[in-house]
Amino acid sequence: MSKIKHIDLGNKPLLLAPMEDVTDVSFRIIAKRMGADAVYTEFISSEAIIRSAAKSMKKMAMLEEERPMAIQIFGGRPDVMREAAQISEAAGPDFIDINCGCWVKNVAGKGAGAALLKDLPRMEAMVKATVDAVKLPVTVKTRIGWDHDSINILEVAPMLEQAGASAITIHCRTRSQGHNGPADWSWIPKIKARVSIPVFVNGDINSPEAAERAFNETGCDGVMIARAAISNPFIFREIKEYFRTGSFNPATLDERVELCLNHLRQSIELHSERHAVPAFRKYYLGYFKGIYGAARLRSELMTINSYQQVEERLYRFAEEFLVLSA
Repeated sequence: MSKIKHIDLGNKPLLLAPMEDVTDVSFRIIAKRMGADAVYTEFISSEAIIRSAAKSMKKMAMLEEERPMAIQIFGGRPDVMREAAQISEAAGPDFIDINCGCWVKNVAGKGAGAALLKDLPRMEAMVKATVDAVKLPVTVKTRIGWDHDSINILEVAPMLEQAGASAITIHCRTRSQGHNGPADWSWIPKIKARVSIPVFVNGDINSPEAAERAFNETGCDGVMIARAAISNPFIFREIKEYFRTGSFNPATLDERVELCLNHLRQSIELHSERHAVPAFRKYYLGYFKGIYGAARLRSELMTINSYQQVEERLYRFAEEFLVLSA
């Protein structure tokens, strides 16, 4: 069993990674229903939180069904992180996660995210300030280092534990890699030898087989799934089935259609139809990847702006597919 302090995540837990413009309430609910054991909000700027910026405050919205869930915050100033953590705690998450791994320029370039890997005293101060500010468990997500020549995760991990972190998630790439190149899971056993808190692995967990290898090869306490959850919303269910039986059944087309429409309805409830339907277009590839005729379907869905039209087109596609498969 893996725990973040008192939060029981179960055996071989699967975590949905925080992803900007992806992991809103609607996506997190779908992930939970598919089997995710914990979910995270999109990352939220600590500066925006203390200014009560509307968009950032909306990212904190949550439903009871999501638990256990975390609000992930980022920033470059310990005093601001302290205040932002207190505001985040009041929103009611189960724990707070600090982003010390985002590689994009408009975050790392401002001294936040992965930039903290180049300034360990400030990273330590950020974590301590957050831990001292709240009663909830505080976790940290980071990378193995800034670049290949400055991999310092074996120094970082014990420091984070000493600063009060209740768990750490390691994206097993450097900042300079971004999402490129293979994730180097070999660091996880070395990290676990230096800390007593849970260590979760992130990077290249893109199939049930990969999830099983991650647990077997690294001894990790859980795996965090990011982009693979977009390209295959059923991945959590498939992994859980694989763990139980050694195999899994891919989702049928009818299941894909129904989950897609369920997801879209959730998104509309959160954002309104006018906003949600166009914004939802990024998910169609994942729902219908590998299905004959999916490219044409996606092309048509890109021009549709109402739920009713989406629903009608998807049901018609399912009927057409059934005829072709007969």
